[in-house]
Amino acid sequence: MLLDYAISGLITLFVVVDPVAMAPTFLAITAGMPRSFRKSVAVRASIIAGAILVGAALIGDRLLNVLGISLPAFRIAGGLLLFWIATEMVFGVRSRHEGEAAEQAIEERVRNIAAFPLAVPLLAGPGAITATILLAGQAYGNLFHLAILVGVAIVIAASCLATFIFADRISGLLGVTGNIVLSRLLGVLLAALAVQYVVDGIRSIWT
Repeated sequence: MLLDYAISGLITLFVVVDPVAMAPTFLAITAGMPRSFRKSVAVRASIIAGAILVGAALIGDRLLNVLGISLPAFRIAGGLLLFWIATEMVFGVRSRHEGEAAEQAIEERVRNIAAFPLAVPLLAGPGAITATILLAGQAYGNLFHLAILVGVAIVIAASCLATFIFADRISGLLGVTGNIVLSRLLGVLLAALAVQYVVDGIRSIWT
């Protein structure tokens, strides 16, 4: 049971965050920067994104209770949101949004690009936060499950850091076609997970 939950959480967050696909975006945002500064941006962005996901895992469910939102309702809404993100991945819309965010960051040359747009919304965006809260809801207050979810969030943040550090090699290895194919495949998988969230939410309401 714990292993199934860990695998489900890891796959879900990995697909939503999609660290590998972030390599070209990271290179575009940090273009022209010294290697040392680029590494600093990668570390800070990964830490910020990881902290946001861990926070969503620990207090996301309580926040829903405070707002009076039931978990089945959030599952349905979250599933629909994730499905929308999945369709963007499949049809390449998300890649264009990421490119626009990268171009905006390059033009502005802001100092806090680690926080925006890298950590938020490219890594810990609405989809990732929603998925984390949904996974936390599946833990039903079990501390072991929550600990696993926190560990998964940390692993995802670490994978983002590794992707940024080796962004040059990853982007060159995959190539344009490889990046497109990977994004489409992950989009289809995310769409299936999103539909399952909606089905679980409707089932919870009816039962």
